[in-house]
Amino acid sequence: MADLSLITPIEYLKGVGPQKADVIKKELQVFTIGDLLSYYPFRYIDRTVFHKIRQLDADMYSAQVLGRLIGLKEVGEKKGKRLVGQFKDETGSIELVWFQSITWLQKSLKVGAVYVMYGKPSVFNGQISITHPEMEPYQAQAKNLGNMTLQPVYSSTEKLKKFNLDSKGIQKLQQTALETVFRQLPEQMPAYLLEKHQLMDQARATIAIHFPQSQEELTQAIKRIKFDELFYIQLKLLKNKQLNTKKFRGQIFSKVGDKFNTFFKERIPFPLTNAQKRVVKEIRQDTVTGAQMNRLVQGDVGSGKTVVALLTMLLAIDNGFQACMMAPTEILATQHFTGLKELLGEDICNIKLLTGSTTTKQRRVIHEELENGTLDILIGTHALIEDKVQFKNLGFVVIDEQHRFGVEQRAKLWRKNSIPPHMLVMTATPIPRTLAMTMYGDLDISVIDELPAGRKPIKTVHFFESSRLRMFGLMREEIAKGRQVYVVFPLIKESEKLDLLYLEAGLENIQREFPLPDYKISIVHGKMPVKDKDFEMQRFVKHETQIMVATTVIEVGVNVPNASVMVIENSERFGLSQLHQLRGRVGRGAEQSFCVLMSGNKLSKEGKLRLNTMVRTNDGFEIAEVDLELRGPGDISGTQQSGVLELKLANLATDQQLLSEARNSVIDIFKEDPEMIEERHALLRQYLAKKSDGITWDKIS
Repeated sequence: MADLSLITPIEYLKGVGPQKADVIKKELQVFTIGDLLSYYPFRYIDRTVFHKIRQLDADMYSAQVLGRLIGLKEVGEKKGKRLVGQFKDETGSIELVWFQSITWLQKSLKVGAVYVMYGKPSVFNGQISITHPEMEPYQAQAKNLGNMTLQPVYSSTEKLKKFNLDSKGIQKLQQTALETVFRQLPEQMPAYLLEKHQLMDQARATIAIHFPQSQEELTQAIKRIKFDELFYIQLKLLKNKQLNTKKFRGQIFSKVGDKFNTFFKERIPFPLTNAQKRVVKEIRQDTVTGAQMNRLVQGDVGSGKTVVALLTMLLAIDNGFQACMMAPTEILATQHFTGLKELLGEDICNIKLLTGSTTTKQRRVIHEELENGTLDILIGTHALIEDKVQFKNLGFVVIDEQHRFGVEQRAKLWRKNSIPPHMLVMTATPIPRTLAMTMYGDLDISVIDELPAGRKPIKTVHFFESSRLRMFGLMREEIAKGRQVYVVFPLIKESEKLDLLYLEAGLENIQREFPLPDYKISIVHGKMPVKDKDFEMQRFVKHETQIMVATTVIEVGVNVPNASVMVIENSERFGLSQLHQLRGRVGRGAEQSFCVLMSGNKLSKEGKLRLNTMVRTNDGFEIAEVDLELRGPGDISGTQQSGVLELKLANLATDQQLLSEARNSVIDIFKEDPEMIEERHALLRQYLAKKSDGITWDKIS
């Protein structure tokens, strides 16, 4: 017993063995005794309260009954096969039903025995019954750990249940694990921090999260574990940032030269907003420090990120460097190229476009000009990271819509020069502050939080199916003014066939209301060849068609200033950030624009909240906060690839206060003791030594 520790493989824990261990590893991703102890309960139940069968009703969240199993039989065929038990106490009897693990249950349940039955009552055919209840043989002198009013409940799976590892079984293993390694639960947090944040010690928190003695103790244990999770993420991120700053020298852009000044004074067609000026200044300060810059610029669609990127690229050119800009799709790259070329005119600098469609002859010219240094700015897609693309002196890289690029792709750009270029990452997906601090904690973050002058906020309305005629009326009015309209249908992977039907039925409807020759319609959906898609898009861009009907989310960033209405069909089937991105496709000109959210008459509570949020606010950051609360952090802008969010208990939506406390603590530590030499930081030093494997992909964000 004595030599087991937190890193001992799970099979050596008493009561596990090789077979159970295999299933635990596959189903729970638990490999060691330490992993098991950080597999936390998802709720706690009061096991001191017993109900009589007569008192059960379907509104109860759960109920516990002491009674006798008086019958058990298998009913039905194939998929409809189920196990039905009769369970009674002195006030009546009830049906228990199981659809899974039937063979195992038939072996383990004994007719005539007394059980403590626990489950959720529901009504079937007018009778109360309980599906998949937990059954525990009644033992008068059972030893129970913790407080019976707060018994832990663990998530289990059908495969685990076959090995007696339902919630109860997992609870027994936790009990054994704690008894085995209790003395070895190490403290990882310096004592002065525990005191400062009033946190309980690690060993006590580990016991209390599984077997709390009181609600107060449980609350304290949860706080301690959440704080640890958030604190260590920040420690890793800020340490990386510190290493990057030291390890990677950056080019120094010492002067603001002619190209920048000419463009700034003579070419910018509109005055910069204060937010744009602030961000340009932040980048300017970064590029004179001698350290390599990694900065994330986030701003809503239309906030003017591209102009900021262009100004900073000109700064690089003035200092003798080349710049490049990478976008996720050909349409976007082409659009950036056209937009920048228009802004720059012919004489300021040499700018080219490189995508999959670039001809061999054009490529040859581009490669040559890149290597002899006469090409100043290259805009492109993934084609930029091919090995053939060699720069003479790359000093500045802009990446648009960063979450669409894997970490390795970014790293390839970073290696295009002996001294790594400065990196500017742009995203139009507003990221809630908490998530930004966590996912991009090693980047400096700039926010463009105001729209250029003359832009009117988009008016958003929500119509139920019954108001369809009003929606058609609005479309007609806007088209009569010479404007254009998008109509977007959802596309959900499981049912592409179904969604094309939606599109086809919707299209018929629209064609009936907007007949040829007065109205022309472009159609774009995911099943079309790329060539046809581009052709239809171009017809809309050139104003040859007034209505664009699309299934797939219209390319991020497609810019049609004349489009003033966005109709989103079945809007309840879209996520909030998707709705916000779609709405940003209109409102690009100076005219008043509209976004119409169409939905069925029945909406879930979440659906209502999403649509109401869209109607209420145009602020991308506020929308992102609501989105985070609704969806959790996992989905937002591909966090999964960052591998940073190993959060088991902490929640970025609800624990913002705690995250700020943790981050500020880490910042203070790096200010006071950057190398963590002081004795009081010995534990943190050990933690980082254990975790760091030198510079890895994730450092290059």
